[in-house]
Amino acid sequence: MQNADIAGWLADHPDIDNVRAVIFDINGVMRGKRLPVSQLKKAINGGVRMPLSSANLDIWGRDIAHSKWVFETGDADGGTCWTGRGPLPMTWTDRDAAMVPLCLTYNDGRLFDGDPRNLLASILDKFAARKLYPVAAFEMEFYLADPGLHDGPMPQTAMSRLTGAKNIRDGVYSLEDLSDHDALLNDIYDCCQLQDVAADAAISEAGSGQFEINLLHGPDCLKIADDAMLFKQITKGVARKHGLAASFMAKPYADRPGNGMHVHLSIRDQHGRNIFDDSRDAGSAVGSEDSRDVGSDVGSAAMQHAVAGLLAAMPESMLIFAPHHNSYRRFAIESHAPMAACWGYENRTAALRIPLGPPEQRRIEHRVAGADTNPYLMLAVILAGVLAGLDKAEMPPPALVGSAYDAHLPALPTSWENARDCFANATVLGELLPDVLRQMLLDCKAQEMRRFAGDISAFEYQSYLDQV
Repeated sequence: MQNADIAGWLADHPDIDNVRAVIFDINGVMRGKRLPVSQLKKAINGGVRMPLSSANLDIWGRDIAHSKWVFETGDADGGTCWTGRGPLPMTWTDRDAAMVPLCLTYNDGRLFDGDPRNLLASILDKFAARKLYPVAAFEMEFYLADPGLHDGPMPQTAMSRLTGAKNIRDGVYSLEDLSDHDALLNDIYDCCQLQDVAADAAISEAGSGQFEINLLHGPDCLKIADDAMLFKQITKGVARKHGLAASFMAKPYADRPGNGMHVHLSIRDQHGRNIFDDSRDAGSAVGSEDSRDVGSDVGSAAMQHAVAGLLAAMPESMLIFAPHHNSYRRFAIESHAPMAACWGYENRTAALRIPLGPPEQRRIEHRVAGADTNPYLMLAVILAGVLAGLDKAEMPPPALVGSAYDAHLPALPTSWENARDCFANATVLGELLPDVLRQMLLDCKAQEMRRFAGDISAFEYQSYLDQV
């Protein structure tokens, strides 16, 4: 963005009061500085400096104990560079602000290995070196909640007060639930348009007060991941403006469905052809009464190799797909949250679903991650699994028929601690993730685990205080 462009943007946006220079940390939390609008040029041109440790804070915003990025370096600043996105109007703030997304750099200008966005960029470079170009789309699920309940449990009655729904009513594809929150949803779409976030269809999801908004697929996966990250900020900001809280927590209600973040993925070659395209009409399989009519040859060999790589990488990726203490509450029998590394055609109980339809639209839907994941890290490790699969060119096991919950398949890590151990001993991802980011994530999660392990909940007191 040239100086003249910056001056022109400021002239076109006289109501902007301040600028937020932001990065997203390892947990996907927005960090940065608020600057006078007169310093927009500084933010765009790399003049904002931030500690490299700001990418590696725990979920409560605390430094990681004994981190080399805090004490060994004297908590040194690094540089920043503009992502090319924005300035992005933030119309939900008290005074109109603009966001300038940045990424962290070493002081010599190289991209900092601990910045999650930089990891995704490096994986995409590996695809480009092979003349391959991923195309992706996110599905974003969230609940609308009463913000007054954040300091305590979130009972089901909270949703009754918000939507007027009785506790026994679910919200699957409910147009009434969409209408109840029409003004809020309209504001979300308006803000998405202002920030060039490609929001598509909205539906009412399975839980009362739960919604899903799909983001359009596209070939620029950095923008697609940016869109997902920005969508979270937009939705939370707009909800606050309406007196509500938008929760992307994986399992905010014990007796309601969790929030997932599915991603649809295909790969194009240098000629724009989808390499998952099997070049045959699979239409005869669509709507088949017996899914066994769909042969394992639906989808190209490259798609099969990608599936094999994704399955192999899945256990060691769980710390990213399910990064928090609450994340593992989402995984339960018949919850539509996958519990085993498996794949199938049009099978929403499988971790990897292959939608049917025209061969040129062949894609993989990855269904494991919760909405609480960091989209940059999530997409990076999924693409890393695809790369590993394409390089090894191995075939996956047979596609699953029927319910994955009845198949007695080897389980994915079912606890935070097990997921951390799998990530620490990663083999598929080992060579594709930089040591800096890997260690930062391990240290961050170890610190968060210690704090949760040391907490005594109100329920524990209620159960044991005067009973044992």
